[in-house]
Amino acid sequence: MILSDADIVRARQHDDLSIEPFDEEQLTPNGYDLSIQEIMVDGTTAAHAVVPPMTWFAVATREYLRLPRHAAQLWIRSSYARRGIMASFGKVDVGFEGTLTLACFNTRQELELQQDDTFCQVVFEKMASQPRQRYAGKYKGQQSITLG
Repeated sequence: MILSDADIVRARQHDDLSIEPFDEEQLTPNGYDLSIQEIMVDGTTAAHAVVPPMTWFAVATREYLRLPRHAAQLWIRSSYARRGIMASFGKVDVGFEGTLTLACFNTRQELELQQDDTFCQVVFEKMASQPRQRYAGKYKGQQSITLG
């Protein structure tokens, strides 16, 4: 089951998930828009970047998520997909906490990105039952772009 905006607010109040910083304006009917903290292009990290066509790049989210009871999935905002940005997003496991690193590829035209632009949506999912184990991998606690 996907959490609605009202469910997300309630889950935050009960400490079942955390989004920091949290901006009510970034809530969507079925998720939350995540914004950019930093961008990496050609190995250089910055708060503002111009991504040439046919170039791989990564972004880190500004928001630090903590998911003690819920899983999540990531979706690129359609405005970026329409501009030819391809991204490999997936699930965020129960137990994860940290910022997210998003790997992307610009297929078409020069793209300007800057810190605080909303880039993707996180959709939270209620688990039918709690898992036997929670995420404890190497990306737990990350706070910037983390590769490999």
